[in-house]
Amino acid sequence: MEEESMEEEGGGGCEAMMDDQNHNNWGAGGYGRHLLGPAAVPLGDSLLRGPAAGPTAGPELSDVPEANGVLRGCEPGKGGAGAIAAAININASTSKFLMNVITIEDYKSTYWPKLDSAIDQLLTQSPGDYIPISYEQIYSCVYKCVCQQHSEQMYSDLIKKITNHLERVSKELQASPPDLYIERFNVALGQYMGALQSIVPLFIYMNKFYIETKLNRDLKDDLIKLFTEHVAEKHIYNLMPLLLEAQSTPFQITPSTMANIVKGLYTLRPEWVQMAPALFSKFIPNILPPAVESELQEYAAQDQKLQRELMQNGFDRGDQSRKRAGEELTYNGSSACASSRGYR
Repeated sequence: MEEESMEEEGGGGCEAMMDDQNHNNWGAGGYGRHLLGPAAVPLGDSLLRGPAAGPTAGPELSDVPEANGVLRGCEPGKGGAGAIAAAININASTSKFLMNVITIEDYKSTYWPKLDSAIDQLLTQSPGDYIPISYEQIYSCVYKCVCQQHSEQMYSDLIKKITNHLERVSKELQASPPDLYIERFNVALGQYMGALQSIVPLFIYMNKFYIETKLNRDLKDDLIKLFTEHVAEKHIYNLMPLLLEAQSTPFQITPSTMANIVKGLYTLRPEWVQMAPALFSKFIPNILPPAVESELQEYAAQDQKLQRELMQNGFDRGDQSRKRAGEELTYNGSSACASSRGYR
């Protein structure tokens, strides 16, 4: 009867198992039930005062059957003090295996190197490149490390890793000649923002359960801030004069490059608009104040100046182009009419 009642309490003995959030196999009533069987589950006074609590009750420690450090014969009523002692003295490696524990040494030697390598590839990829990494494996590494309370260390390693990368990028930009400076800044900005599209989702579990919960921040915002501090702030005063010079010389750089940089700078720090409002207003709506009627003449003068500059660089005005197109159409029409009447 005692065995039956304990089996009912244990929910079916050793066969009743569940997975916790770390995917550890636990008994229906706890870790001890998995090792010792239902009879040894109550870890309070009932375990010490139970039928097997006497000084001679239960088998000796050497008699307890064991396989790879795990007790065999998990039968109700056969636990006893010897079985308890055997369970307590299970070697550390077996206990670690059963609980899927990731120590800090495991994290540093196994898990972080995988993440480090993947981040390296993501930060240095070019648009359209194929990266031979398993996103599922990387996400699984992050998930396991978060579950094992390594979020703080992992976040610190991630920030340090990306900071070191951005410092190298900044040094490379400093060594760039002026004629390549704008294009290389555009490549660095686009490459980094593209990498964030993959890095942030991979670390979404850490972001949700550590950064947002404990730090009250967001991973993407933190990583954008890193680029602002370690690259953009160090180069903005060299970059902006070159952008203004390129703006005054049509097609010195491609319109797409200019648009990418201006929009990127605005994303990093909106107050940089004040350095060149006219430049930013060409790509960011509602930057300049609304037009007023009293300044219409000034607006017209600015448009006329732009048209003169375009004509000086070989671009015709629109009305002149239309006039020349009309003359060609008239000439071609007259020629066709003359041919139809037999005139040559």
